Amino acid sequence: MNKAKRLRELFSREGVIKIVGAHDGLTAKLVEHHDFDGVWASGFEVSASHAVPDANILTMTQYLEAASIMNEAVSIPVVADCDTGYGNSNNVAHLVKKYEAAGIAAVTLEDKKFPKVNSYIPGRQELASTAEFVGKILAAKNAQQSDAFMVIARLEALIAGWGQEEALRRAHAYVEAGADAILIHSKQTTPIEVVQFAQAWDFSAPLVIIPTSYPMITLDEVNRLGIKMVIYANQGIRASIKAINKVLAKIKAEGLHAVNDDIVPMSEVFKLQGMPEMKEHEKIFLTSEEEPVQVVILAAGAPRNQESLEPLLRDIPLACLDINGKPLLQRNVETLNKCKLYRTSVVRGYKKELLNIEGVDYIDNPKYQSEHVLSSIMCAESVLRGKTIILYADILFDGSLIDRLKSLEADFVVVVDNSFSKSLQRNKKLELVATKEALPRGDRVLTYDRLYNVERMGCQLPDERTCAEFIGVAMFSKKGIEIFKREYHKAYAEYRDKPLGEAPNVLRATLVDFLQYLIELGYNVKALQVNSGWMEIHTFENYKYACSMVSAI
Repeated sequence: MNKAKRLRELFSREGVIKIVGAHDGLTAKLVEHHDFDGVWASGFEVSASHAVPDANILTMTQYLEAASIMNEAVSIPVVADCDTGYGNSNNVAHLVKKYEAAGIAAVTLEDKKFPKVNSYIPGRQELASTAEFVGKILAAKNAQQSDAFMVIARLEALIAGWGQEEALRRAHAYVEAGADAILIHSKQTTPIEVVQFAQAWDFSAPLVIIPTSYPMITLDEVNRLGIKMVIYANQGIRASIKAINKVLAKIKAEGLHAVNDDIVPMSEVFKLQGMPEMKEHEKIFLTSEEEPVQVVILAAGAPRNQESLEPLLRDIPLACLDINGKPLLQRNVETLNKCKLYRTSVVRGYKKELLNIEGVDYIDNPKYQSEHVLSSIMCAESVLRGKTIILYADILFDGSLIDRLKSLEADFVVVVDNSFSKSLQRNKKLELVATKEALPRGDRVLTYDRLYNVERMGCQLPDERTCAEFIGVAMFSKKGIEIFKREYHKAYAEYRDKPLGEAPNVLRATLVDFLQYLIELGYNVKALQVNSGWMEIHTFENYKYACSMVSAI
């Protein structure tokens, strides 16, 4: 059902229709969010948003553009305030064609002379002749293409002080000319004029009111009077002016930090903009020559064996550590985005509510205390599709590492570093990788994208001098990730109660345990050697070093 038909249907139902004034897509969206029946594309609000008087200073094109933006932002009907029709009957016919083509459900036309002045301004409130305005209504109804489109005649006789008799006479003439509804307007501070008009009206067309100056009238009273539509015409922009003034004054007096409780979070703005929907569409429709890559960051575990960081990690996950003004997780996600990787899921557990940066999806691991890394990976099974990069959350990395990794074609790749003996002491058991070929050593090593065959992985390899450290970064091809999932489910059935690799069972297994299991099954796991581009944050010394190396915001 199009919006004009929806508005017609609302007029045929019981109850009062409630619509609210707006001046742009965002305010229209807020009106819809609060479940009002429609949006009033307010001439007053639009002119105020341009900082010009509501006196036909703006052109029809400007008002139409504003109404169209509102209409595109919402699914509820938009009723456009079209002042006097921006000229004579020729202008009215033109505007009806344009507004109807834009999807606007109804227009209102007021019976004042062009150019008009806002009805609440004292002084000049000149009415057009009845004959002239009837001609405009006839032109409007003749120009519309759909029977559903509505033309609402706005009576200004009470505004101009011409009295009830003149208002009733004009209203009957406008209905006879084809007006679909009558908007009876009053600027009195009580609803007495509107009540008198409604009591004298024959309801040959439904009545509409704008209770700006008499807000004490209740919906029950409106309903008893038989009035069909109420327009809350300008409260939105008046509220926003007050709120903006308050915030700006506080920023000037106290600084930016003082207004946090007075403004909405950025996430709410993104939601109103439709950012989440856009990101979902990008996943489906935004294609490039590069194969899409899914990233999974493992951030579920509680701190273990990190004594020097323990005072910091009592209250936050390690991924929330502030690295020169930004959480570690945010810095890594920004690096991924610079590498054109936007499909990132974070598996969280320990103090999960604090992991809330924008731009990623979150997957919760409720068993993070009793199970291990492999279980966290499989919590994300629903997103393990296509080429996949898995990252530990306790490392900081640069884009060059990720760019190298995502360009590789092997099914299983682990990133290793054989310079671990020179690194800062981390007081942890290292996950080691032994390769068939000897890894080059030295500070200046040209490895390019050469891959080495992994023979064994684990924390207890016989000769650590021939090994490299697994840094917590792995990549799986589309084929590789499907093998990974398939073999996991087999292992889950078989190793629930017996050791898998160096773990007591599959539930306590690490990624390294499972990769060693894949090697034993005959799968070829490759190693990509790096000697830079990453660091692990496992001690306070690591943390201080990371902060010294990373630029501030």
